Amino acid sequence: MKNFKPFTLLFVLAFLASSCFNDIDDSQTTTNSINEFIWKGMNSWYTWQSQVPDLEDSKADDAIAFDDYLNQFDSSIDLFNSLIYQDGITDRFSWYVEDYIALQQQFQGISKSFGLRFQSVQINTNGDVIFYVSYVANNSPASNANIKRGDIINAINGTFLNISNYVTAANDFYNDSVTLSFVSESNGTLSSIEDKTISSVILSENPIHLTKVFDDINGHKVGYLVYTAFRTSYNDELNDAFAIFKNENIDELILDLRHNGGGAVETSAYLSSMIYAGAGTDVFASLTFNEKHNNENDSYFFKNTLTVYDTNDNAIGEQPINRLNTLNRIYILTSNNTASASEMVINGLKPYMNSIKLVGTTTYGKNVGSVTLFDSPNTDYRQQSSANPTHTIAMQPIVFQIFNKNGESDYTQGFTPDIEVIEPQYWNNILEFGDENEVILKAALDDIRGIVSKNSMTKPSFYKALETNNISEKFEKEMYIQNDLLDN
Repeated sequence: MKNFKPFTLLFVLAFLASSCFNDIDDSQTTTNSINEFIWKGMNSWYTWQSQVPDLEDSKADDAIAFDDYLNQFDSSIDLFNSLIYQDGITDRFSWYVEDYIALQQQFQGISKSFGLRFQSVQINTNGDVIFYVSYVANNSPASNANIKRGDIINAINGTFLNISNYVTAANDFYNDSVTLSFVSESNGTLSSIEDKTISSVILSENPIHLTKVFDDINGHKVGYLVYTAFRTSYNDELNDAFAIFKNENIDELILDLRHNGGGAVETSAYLSSMIYAGAGTDVFASLTFNEKHNNENDSYFFKNTLTVYDTNDNAIGEQPINRLNTLNRIYILTSNNTASASEMVINGLKPYMNSIKLVGTTTYGKNVGSVTLFDSPNTDYRQQSSANPTHTIAMQPIVFQIFNKNGESDYTQGFTPDIEVIEPQYWNNILEFGDENEVILKAALDDIRGIVSKNSMTKPSFYKALETNNISEKFEKEMYIQNDLLDN
């Protein structure tokens, strides 16, 4: 079992690799040569290439004019941003990568972190703001400091949170250490409890956060899984969780994807193959690329076996998939952070299962995915092993759209829940994952019981859920395929 643990060795290797890059004379890599990689990679792979005038093939016909065009940008990221189609509207997802070594670690859950996530809420008309802890990673600095889901924070590094400063204050979560002031709430009044200082470390997070079985919910045996990311290096741990469910003969499944922003398409297909009893070799999802790469258009099928990967994403074996054959229904717990590969599971299973219920709030709405493009023109920018060794710049542009068996991909506004429960309404009484009275889990369990969920918790008279960067990165809402799965 891979736990949430210090990943010192890999961090040291990454540091040494980055140091080697830093030792190279910067003059060997000109802005123009990187810009050429940016333009040509986007021209080849970008989903909306034909709709961006500056990405027309004819742009490179006149070598001198093309060189002048590339040189007009102060930096390669400026060029990249200029090529995004309807930035923030149609394309909300393509991004520029400063360090692909760090990126690949992040895809496997390896990053410098405190191990917590939070939701910001305005709690009164005076503009006071709190952060409640929505997630604490196992064996992280936060969990080691006995910080729990539902804990309430009203100050960061001594700064009390309000509507004017909470976004800036949240940036302190990017520091190496942070001091958090915790409070309790009673009848609208906050009372100080204690301050805690935590320091970030390099960690590897196991996305199988919690596996639990409820033995008797109105005569049903219910499996509950909190799953936070589709990481290939944890395919075997995911399969182990379903082995537990299979051995327990569960007949209802609650899949908690509230903190799952996505990940590997391959793992999404594996998870769906564990859930759908009729899975064989039917089409789970289809990927469509731009006209230049329509040879890559392909389908992902339900699987009977899965590939096991190590933490460097190297295939090291196979396992038979632990498929559930006794499910009556599946409940998927959702939030605005449920995105990309998580939504792929919902969309991919819809044609096969009529008994899917969503509980929570509307999902994010991402029906497109990416690959990492490296400065390796001889491989059409796909292979890191052939990349220019003088820099670590890469790109993560959108290169495909995903459809289910019926050709459906119309969820850019997200999937709306069948049972809506708005967690931040209950900011003063957020319970741990797996607690039967946790507000969103309770709604699913009550539906299994055949009763309309009536939450007995008292809601505050005023609340307003707020947006922050929430110490998240773009890769947390990523849906990607590994380059070695593309055609050669």
